[in-house]
Amino acid sequence: MSLDYGHWPSILSAAEVSAAATSISELRATPLGLVWLERRPQEKGRVVLMRQGQELLAAPWSARSRVNEYGGGAYWCHGDQIYFVNDADQGIYALGEPGPQLIYQAANTRFADGCVDPWRDRLLCVEEVHLPEGGSRQSLVAISLAGERTSLVTGAGFYAAPRLSPEGNTLVWLQWSAPQMPWDGCELWAATVNSDGSLGTPYRIAGSREESVQQPQWQGETLYYISDRSGWWNLYRYRDGHHEPVWQASDDAGVPLWVFGQSTYALVNAETAVLTYSDRGLWRLAVVSLTTGEWQTVPTDYTEIHSLVHLSDRAAAFIGSSPLLPPHIVQFNLDDGTTTPLQPIASPLPSAWISQPEVLEFPTSDGATAYGFFYPPKNPQVQPPPDSRPPLIVRCHGGPTAASGTGLDLRIQFWTSRGFAVLDVNYRGSTGYGRAYRNALRGQWGVVDVADCSAGAQYLVAQGRVAGDRLAIRGSSAGGYTTLCALTFTRVFHGGASYYGIGDLISLLKETHAFEAHYFDQLIAPYPEGADFYRQRSPLYHVDCLTCPVIFFQGLKDVVVPPSQAEQMVTALQAKGIPVEYYTFAEEGHGFRHSSTIATALEAELKFYQRHLLKG
Repeated sequence: MSLDYGHWPSILSAAEVSAAATSISELRATPLGLVWLERRPQEKGRVVLMRQGQELLAAPWSARSRVNEYGGGAYWCHGDQIYFVNDADQGIYALGEPGPQLIYQAANTRFADGCVDPWRDRLLCVEEVHLPEGGSRQSLVAISLAGERTSLVTGAGFYAAPRLSPEGNTLVWLQWSAPQMPWDGCELWAATVNSDGSLGTPYRIAGSREESVQQPQWQGETLYYISDRSGWWNLYRYRDGHHEPVWQASDDAGVPLWVFGQSTYALVNAETAVLTYSDRGLWRLAVVSLTTGEWQTVPTDYTEIHSLVHLSDRAAAFIGSSPLLPPHIVQFNLDDGTTTPLQPIASPLPSAWISQPEVLEFPTSDGATAYGFFYPPKNPQVQPPPDSRPPLIVRCHGGPTAASGTGLDLRIQFWTSRGFAVLDVNYRGSTGYGRAYRNALRGQWGVVDVADCSAGAQYLVAQGRVAGDRLAIRGSSAGGYTTLCALTFTRVFHGGASYYGIGDLISLLKETHAFEAHYFDQLIAPYPEGADFYRQRSPLYHVDCLTCPVIFFQGLKDVVVPPSQAEQMVTALQAKGIPVEYYTFAEEGHGFRHSSTIATALEAELKFYQRHLLKG
């Protein structure tokens, strides 16, 4: 069958994409087996505690923290006991029979990223109190199993990763304050734990305004952590008052601290660690000697690896995915270097239909190089007309301090199976390419990210891979901002889709939540001194330059990018007579979690491109 690109019949429906959008995260090892979180769009985004095929949390319970709005670190374990944060009331509960038992809950208060102090029968965690006058305040607190709260550490803007030493005599944690974000500058602190549970005088171990530290882990009285002091997130240890490099490479073994509870390395025994690192956006698995620093990359098919945990002295586990397989739980055996799935896994799409990513490096503005993954159209049932080129959808990730990976994503295959090419851009500012690449977005948001997305599209046009007159761009959150900027300030693209994107930086600065309240200080400029830059880079103030169709999607419960951002852009474009479509979802916040929403948005976006990009 011969059909023009973009109109190919696909076996992958929007409903099937949304049904397969279940995500797994926060893998933990317990004496009773591996435990993890499973978010289910078909249950309106409910997050379920799972243990090797067994559901530990029945509806309507949902294990989800909302600290910093993005959450993570929603449960923690000691022995076979599990404690979790319940989404509905943000209270801390103990998993038990006949059901979860409340430990502690307070009005306008959220918790995350805890650990258990078994010597004192208490939980240590991050507390976030939302104040009546607006804003929030964070601290580290102790919650006794009897439900009594004690404040432990205050004074910094934000906290993460409280971790007790194995003997319970030292507590370490991460902290940072505005205008720093944790990937800009984050410090590792410690304090002695006194016999009554109070803390001695805190002292800083590592980190600064220009050093990002993360993921402290204890092995005996030796503390391991990841730092980017070399320009790359590498592994270090701290013992006897001295810092020692452990794994050193021009690669990143860390990730931005958008959510709590991440783990990119596991200490499997006294001599060995297993870690994952980014190689031009492809995640590799490595075995590291803790005594010599020598390390070796382990050949695997996995290109996205996270939630590494210790299983035994000879094994680790992680959540892995590849271009052909969705995320699943994997065991890694140190003795023979093999990886074994620990749950039944099969591709939700036949391999003949799967477009596999090509690693792309391309020149961009200022003589720089940018990166991305190119997915050509693929459908075994269709042949395109001779001498034709496919339309291109440029996909820009959110954050913007984040990155796209290459694990099987049916949201991409939805497009490629219908005859669209997709370029997933890791523009300057993305993580996984070193601190210098990450810092290249400082003061340049809305400039270099737009330049990189535009350059990637033009590079593929020049290569003859895509049609130069059928270029679209789409993105969510910060990626939605980049999308709107690209449509406003360039003439490269012919249409686009903004998912809860930003149109007015000034109003967002005044409305957004505490965690990101000063994020723009680094990305744009301090405010109000740099108000002119905010206006110059806000699409809303330049809609006279925007001449192509745009479709908007917005959750009405979004407190990160409020609905007013989309509404103002839609109204301005309608007044100008530009084709515009606007879809709202009453029960969605920042990031769509319901299967019905995901399917509706995909179907609407497809029809939008067929009408305006393909002209038919």
